Order: sequence, then structure tokens, then C-alpha cells
Amino acid sequence: MKLEQLEATVAQVRRDIVRMVHGCQSGHPGGSLGCADLVTALYFHVMKIDESRGADGFLNFSREGRGEDLFFLSNGHISPLFYSVLARKGYFDTKEMASFRKINSRLQGHPATHEHLPGIRIASGSLGQGLSVAAGAAYAKKLRGEDTTVYVLMGDGEQQEGQIWEAAQFAPHYKLDNLIAIVDWNKQQIDGPTDKVMDNRDIKAKYEAFGWATVDLVDGNNMQLVVDALATAKALKGKGQPIVILMKSEMGFGVDFMMHTHKWHGTAPNDEQLAAALAQLPETLGDY
Repeated sequence: MKLEQLEATVAQVRRDIVRMVHGCQSGHPGGSLGCADLVTALYFHVMKIDESRGADGFLNFSREGRGEDLFFLSNGHISPLFYSVLARKGYFDTKEMASFRKINSRLQGHPATHEHLPGIRIASGSLGQGLSVAAGAAYAKKLRGEDTTVYVLMGDGEQQEGQIWEAAQFAPHYKLDNLIAIVDWNKQQIDGPTDKVMDNRDIKAKYEAFGWATVDLVDGNNMQLVVDALATAKALKGKGQPIVILMKSEMGFGVDFMMHTHKWHGTAPNDEQLAAALAQLPETLGDY
């Protein structure tokens, strides 16, 4: 997609997010809005995926993903973003977003595999696990000789989990230079600023000490900079090191009263707040 198309798509994705969370009065709008540019850019501009469609008109999907780039969402609580991007890409009907977090829905609060929702390869939301899964997938693809890339998105609060650093040690040891991790460095988590809850110190220095190549993304809510950072990271493939993008984003981006605070990490807008949010988020592709 061209830049203007990406920006139109992400505008609709943000609108989908607040509508989904409002519709069930549950969910996580803050991080979803903050990471919207990144995930939209991956699926609509960067990743190599199977673009063929089945008889139902939706994209074909296999959980194994041979010959495709893979994306894993480690911070699974930002599922409204993931579901919107998958639906807008064509994995399932956009109307299904209306079922978010409702009884018997395939769109659970955290992505789940037992509902067989196209686009979902792992159940996620138990924080700290996604980097391990992505490293395993990248290792398998290297063993097969595939020229594909594995992407994983994590939160910065998630960097407080010990399993992250086991995987961070594994990936350079096995030279997984087909792995690109992204840390959403918004400095907020559910209980407050990360430096108050458990200070991460210098995340970039940590990854470099573990043997990763690092890419700085100074504004993860600027689509052009997001696309550029992903291109820079991809250019580092094949050089013997896994790559991590340190993405500085704003939780709640696009809705003024949701920004600059952790309070919208897991809070749903009421009717009045929804109207105020939608007034700031243009309808570009048509609401579900």
C-alpha cells in the first residue's frame, strides 16, 4: 500500500478498536490504539502472506504458515487491534467484530486458537511467552531453508518477565537473523508508569548486551517512520543477529483523552466517551 492508503486504513482500525471495546464494555483500548500503525504496516505493506482466497472469499490461512512471514502478538490483551487488522485484511468478515468478547464469539478477549479464528496462530496474553514462540518459529524456518521473516510484538511492561530474557539469549545463540521483534516502548502498564512499577532501565542496552541488532523507532505513531524502521530492520536480516525495534509510542494515540496516561490500558469508554472518540477518528473504510 501507498502511505496515504496505510494512513486511511489505520484510521479505520482505530475507529474499530474503540467501537469494539465500547460494544462489550470490556477490553484494552490504550495499547491497541498505540500499536495500530505498526500492525497495520506489517499486514498491509511489509509481510509476505498467502493472498489467495477460498470459495468463501476470505484469505486462505494455515497455522503452520510455510513460505509465509509470520506475526505473533505476545501482548495479547491488545486483541481489538489484531482482530481489526485481520478482518480488514480479509481473513474473516468485518461484521464479526461486533461479537468481540461476547459469549461463543471467536473474538475472545485474548486471542485463542480453539475457536479456529483465521489469522491466529497462538493463544496469547500470558505475558512473556511470545518471544519464545517467535524464536522457535524462526529457528524452524531456518532449518527448512525458508527465506521468510518472523515478527513478534511485545509490550515494555512485558520486558519485566523472566522468560523474555531466556528467549533473548536463545535467539542470538542460534543466529536467528530472520527474527524481528518489536517492543512497544510506551512506558505505561496496567498499574502505572513502567519506571514506577518495575524500572526496565535501558532496554536497548540490554538487548545489545544479549547480542541483538537494534533499530530505534522514535515515533511509532508516524506511519512513514514505522515503514522506514521496518525496512531498516529487514535490511539487517541474514547478518547473524536477531533484530529488535525499540518503538516509542503513545498509549491511546488518536483519542486525546486516552493519551498520556495508563488509565485507558483496560478501560472501556461509555456512550459519551465513545462519541467523543469517534469524532476524532474518521470513518475511512466503512464501519462494520
